[in-house]
Amino acid sequence: MADIESYDQFIDGEFVPSDGAERADVEFPYNGETWASVPLGTATDVDRAVDAARDAFERDDWAGLHPSERASLLRDVATVIDDHADELAELETRQNGKLIREMNGQMNSLGDWFRYYASQCETREGDTIPVESKDGEMFNYVVEEPYGVVGAITPWNSPLLLTTFKLAPALAAGCTFVHKPSTQTPVSALRLADLLHEEAGLPAGVYNVVTGGGSTVGDALVNHDGVDKASFTGSTGVGRHIGKSAGENLIPASLELGGKSPNIVFDDANLDNAINGVIKGIFAATGQTCLAGSRVFVHEDIADEFVERLTERARDIDLGDPRDPETEMGPVAFRDQWETDREYIQTALKEGATLRFGGHQPDDLPGECFLEPTILTDVENDMTVAQEEIFGPVASVLTFDDTDTLIERANDTDFGLAAGIWTEDFRKAHRVADALEAGTIWINEYRTLTYNSPFGGYKDSGLGRENGHEGLEEYLQTKSVWVDLAGEVDDPFTLG
Repeated sequence: MADIESYDQFIDGEFVPSDGAERADVEFPYNGETWASVPLGTATDVDRAVDAARDAFERDDWAGLHPSERASLLRDVATVIDDHADELAELETRQNGKLIREMNGQMNSLGDWFRYYASQCETREGDTIPVESKDGEMFNYVVEEPYGVVGAITPWNSPLLLTTFKLAPALAAGCTFVHKPSTQTPVSALRLADLLHEEAGLPAGVYNVVTGGGSTVGDALVNHDGVDKASFTGSTGVGRHIGKSAGENLIPASLELGGKSPNIVFDDANLDNAINGVIKGIFAATGQTCLAGSRVFVHEDIADEFVERLTERARDIDLGDPRDPETEMGPVAFRDQWETDREYIQTALKEGATLRFGGHQPDDLPGECFLEPTILTDVENDMTVAQEEIFGPVASVLTFDDTDTLIERANDTDFGLAAGIWTEDFRKAHRVADALEAGTIWINEYRTLTYNSPFGGYKDSGLGRENGHEGLEEYLQTKSVWVDLAGEVDDPFTLG
């Protein structure tokens, strides 16, 4: 067994012991080997982190920074992340088993988020409002100010990328940050915090990481009197709980939640591209992404050919060690999730679906977390497998014969995160994109995001947006300032 790396909480610019004695193991999903240990934090740990973030927010070395100074720090953060991209990618892969080829790409792009929001620091402007008054001598201007301390909770599937969606705009806005990463994938966040303070020069207390469970650390963070804004990425069920807590505490909450996204293949699509796009949407990342194209709608005129070719391609997917750059699909992140995926497959079969391919654990791979890419046919839109988020490599194939019915069925879900459209008829593509109830829609592409384009969902897929200037707005509150230029108040009993 490899040496186990033991980590502490990261609070106020340094690693400190947890108030509690319990710890959680971090395993490599490929073979189940334990390689790290982190504290299962307490409410006291959260208190210390929030206090540190509050102190940092109020100090001159953060709240008092000019926008250009904050922008300079964010560019330093980007450089440090660039310099350590390979190290961070390896940590991501060891935590959740995602492909090193994907994690290398993600980590080498993270710096772009901080550079983009650095530019937002320097280019944002206020507004002057041409208000009307009796004497015409009233001036009004509007400015935006940071909320203060952000309490952020992130999931296990793309830990640092989804953290960056929140951290980069929050820091650009002038907020400070207390972060609870997933218990399955906490190490990369702890390492990131250390790097940003030690090498990038982020002031102590600006970015704090408290590891632990959702019912202890997560609830303590969202319900803390010192937290001014909540930000969460994860399941819709937990999102509802966090949204309720935030509402009771009268703080704003950004919620990026689940999805059951349609990936639509019309009969005039380029089938080579469409098949690759469907695989990219559901089997890449082992299906462990909120925007997975898990409902594959295929026009009935091409359904037989499409399913046959998709099955052939799925059969050739190379499962194996995610650290190997040649591997195409790694393991499910942990055994409980693997069992959840299998239960959904069994439920689908009981409800009448057909297992066209996959659905089992390969015999020739280590550990307990590998699941073959799975294709289900004869799926109806009201089946459990077509309505609930699975978060695994399970594609449900549904057929359609006319566009109006397709749109109705594609929208017949509680979710509205993303959608894909495959067609060579761009007029049709635009009409369908306009009709779909989803926050992100790709035409002849799937699962592509960037720092300057907003991302978020409709309906049960969440509230608010991340990335783009919309992502920055989530961490700013608006102040309207009125100035009387006349020098006197004529009538105290008249408004105006």
